[in-house]
Amino acid sequence: MGHPAMRLHGMDQASERMAGEVFEYVRQRMAMDPAPLDGPRSPDELRAATGPMITPEGLGSERALAMFTDVLAPACISSDHPRYLAFVPTAPSEAATLFDLVVSASSIYGDWWIEGAGAIFAENETLRWLARSAGLPDDAGGVFVSGGTSGNLAALTTARQAWRRRHGRARPAAIACAPSAHSSIRLAAMVIDTPVVTVDPDERGRLTAGHLRRAIETAAAQGVDIYAVVATGGATNTGVVDDLAGVAEVAEACGAWLHVDAAYGGAALVSTVGRPLFAGIERADSFVVDPHKWLFAPFDCCALLYRNPALARAALTQHAEYLETLDATGEWNPADFAVHMTRRVRGLPLWFSVVAHGTDAYDRAVSRGLELARLAAQRISAHPELELVMEPELSVVLFRRAGWTAESYQAWSDRALADGLAFVVPTVYGGETLFRFCFVNPQTTVADIDAVLDSMTGPTDPASR
Repeated sequence: MGHPAMRLHGMDQASERMAGEVFEYVRQRMAMDPAPLDGPRSPDELRAATGPMITPEGLGSERALAMFTDVLAPACISSDHPRYLAFVPTAPSEAATLFDLVVSASSIYGDWWIEGAGAIFAENETLRWLARSAGLPDDAGGVFVSGGTSGNLAALTTARQAWRRRHGRARPAAIACAPSAHSSIRLAAMVIDTPVVTVDPDERGRLTAGHLRRAIETAAAQGVDIYAVVATGGATNTGVVDDLAGVAEVAEACGAWLHVDAAYGGAALVSTVGRPLFAGIERADSFVVDPHKWLFAPFDCCALLYRNPALARAALTQHAEYLETLDATGEWNPADFAVHMTRRVRGLPLWFSVVAHGTDAYDRAVSRGLELARLAAQRISAHPELELVMEPELSVVLFRRAGWTAESYQAWSDRALADGLAFVVPTVYGGETLFRFCFVNPQTTVADIDAVLDSMTGPTDPASR
């Protein structure tokens, strides 16, 4: 077969060798400075480069790892590259990355206290740190899920069930949010078959108290109640934070659940610089923040927090004959707080990194993202060919290149990735194609910003090349 036979389970010499190969790859990948940017290839190109992968006899660990290292990994964009400024990047700490290996090696099941008590306890302490950062009460709690989409779905399902227990189904009930709310809010509404009332935003795209109050009054006149209000703690496209304090007051007055989708921006809660932007989040009934975005955890990790976890347990606990012994223990079972079962303890890499480095290090690292956004905005404002669209609130910067068309933006983006310069993609705001930077990686430098901005200037339109 061309390679030593390997056992599927159990450590033997072949497994020991495989472990050494894998650990060496991890060490080398983590030592890369910067991380590789790379880029996608077509399915046909990848198929030609790999040849048959899944075979009856197997290829052996050495060939399999080489296939990943030499072909598959370079066909991916590394989101921890300091010039990955598109979408929302990630920049896991070395501590979190390494502990993700420990989590996988430990085979811990994260749904039930009886099976994962120690790991769940550590996750819960990490959730309490985030809850305290938001100003929620000491008995707030929740669970780590895969991402903001899953977290938003669970929170809104809980909100609907809590409303129905109080009011029944006599009148139609809806969710209210601004147009800037993340697409996952409308997806969650579709899944739970709930209408969405879109509230007019202010000039920066924010959900505000006055517009929300009028939307609720209009809906009531049409026979529709608002059972949940979704505010955004850092819009993905603009980085703008809604009027959380004003929205909380209106939601409380009409008896609606307030959910804050802070999947991207909520990391700023642990920053002394960013925390004032979130005044009012302490009044939320639930919120989400994704540590894999700006809290330096690896994919995939979302923290879902409830002010009153008992409401989530009442809405989301699954019942079956084989589960009754687990429910009877009365302990904290993470399966009760989201729409899932079979959960890895994905909060542990964040726990390990925070415990190892301390919260002050997280304050500094998150604050660096805010600082980079302001430095980039200053450079854009001073440049004759670039124009800042709005002053950044968090770490997103929107700007335009004078004289460029949508095709020009895309052509520049494609060339920058192909050349290994940066990963920056166009976005659309107010119907206009623009550039957007998102800073979460504290290893991004001012020199990186200057290199990207400099490449956007000059007399030649990239679409004409």
